[in-house]
Amino acid sequence: MTSANRRVRLTAPLIATFLLTGGPTAWSLGQGRAEAATPAAGKAAAKTADDFNGDGYADLVVGAPAGTVSGKKRAGYVAVTYGSKNGLDPARKKLISRSTSGVPGSATPEQAFGSSVTKGDVDHDGYTDLVVGAGAKGAAAGAVILWGAKSGLTGGTRIATYGHAPQAGDFDGDGRTDLALFGAVGSYGDDPIAHRARLWKGPLTRTGTPAKKLDFMERSQWSSYDDDERPSPACVQNHAVCIDGPASVNGPVFPQGVGDLNGDGRADIVMNDYAGDGMWSNSVLYGGRDGFERGSAPGSRGALAMGDINGDHVDDVVSGSDGYEDNKVTVAYGSADGLRNEQRFDQDLPGVPGAEEEGDGFGSSLAVGDVTGDGYADIAVGVPGEDVGSVVDAGSVVLVRGGAAGVTGTGAKAFHQNTAGVPGVAERGDEFGAATALLDVDGDGRGDLAASSVHENADAGAVWSLRGTATGPTATKSVAFGPGDLSAPSAAARFGSTLR
Repeated sequence: MTSANRRVRLTAPLIATFLLTGGPTAWSLGQGRAEAATPAAGKAAAKTADDFNGDGYADLVVGAPAGTVSGKKRAGYVAVTYGSKNGLDPARKKLISRSTSGVPGSATPEQAFGSSVTKGDVDHDGYTDLVVGAGAKGAAAGAVILWGAKSGLTGGTRIATYGHAPQAGDFDGDGRTDLALFGAVGSYGDDPIAHRARLWKGPLTRTGTPAKKLDFMERSQWSSYDDDERPSPACVQNHAVCIDGPASVNGPVFPQGVGDLNGDGRADIVMNDYAGDGMWSNSVLYGGRDGFERGSAPGSRGALAMGDINGDHVDDVVSGSDGYEDNKVTVAYGSADGLRNEQRFDQDLPGVPGAEEEGDGFGSSLAVGDVTGDGYADIAVGVPGEDVGSVVDAGSVVLVRGGAAGVTGTGAKAFHQNTAGVPGVAERGDEFGAATALLDVDGDGRGDLAASSVHENADAGAVWSLRGTATGPTATKSVAFGPGDLSAPSAAARFGSTLR
């Protein structure tokens, strides 16, 4: 292992200042940790962070941002399949688009509704809610909240403007879920651009009114004030805007996930961010009572995921490859001082199936969760460019185990469409493993693997679900479904672009 950059106090680019008071935290909810440890903790996590109807089974969210809705190409939609003791059943589903009754707004071309999603109990009623982002700009921008209930997701409340990769978490540790919201992304020029961001302090009402709305600002902006004019901590804590004009973050930024990386009981955000001149890096915004602190994270633009790999009750950051050149995955381990140590691995790690080859895209998608119920989170690594036999770019997913010493190749497993028991047949260019998720859809305390191929059936897309066991995922009783199985739009929908 090598030393990673420790967190640093935010001073210049990339934000932030606003949050409020203390309490426990979680990924998406103010209780417990979502990417959890023991089987009992796994069941609790399903009831909170991933369970929309409160039945104790995690529910899978599948985004199809390229789907045609109401005749509008690439308007996009989301499909939710509800968990049960027998796992996922495509018949128990809900389809959500901007043309769905009760969902505000209307479908428009290139809206890309469902390009990002986040989960959390934002109204603090005991049911997890779903926030769906879109890739659109202008009037079509913004996000939608679907409200959790015993009957499943209901209604819809619009969040105007801020629809770019929303993130839910208890960032100030007061036991209530907050929403970190980001505006539409600009172009990637020589310089970073202003990127609007706002914190909605939880809880939210069903009309979409938060307890407070707080803009992000850069601490460096404070230096432009005289000492007697500089915003005070009281202003930061009690007012929506502490400086004139639109507050922003330098960016654009691509928030990827939420977890507690320093064990302080407050959620942190991990993200890709753009520094200009084609340069990308990864950052962490550490949540706090009065604001965020910025820290660095390993890697550049690519997949990111969070969870407790080594079982020390502090989340870790897993960063993937930047496409198809650097086929390595890096784990940066959380501690009371933030991210401290790194471990890098690829398919050459002893015990990991397959051979390291250029173009495999090892780590192009990532998910973290405890599949075996041993108290250590495991990593599902997408390898969408993997050749299966002579079938080029058929794709696979590798499950790598966590342990007290970190990642180990012992017990690693690989799955693809030619694996016995996995539905379908490996085909050229399917890129199985384009997206991955680990969540307990059958309520047995073990994470179950979801993997997608967005190119399946002429880009219609499809999703597979493999059950977790004490020895890892199994293809036995695995299921696969595409948009046609859900009576959803199929043509070039890229179903499975998002899995959560």
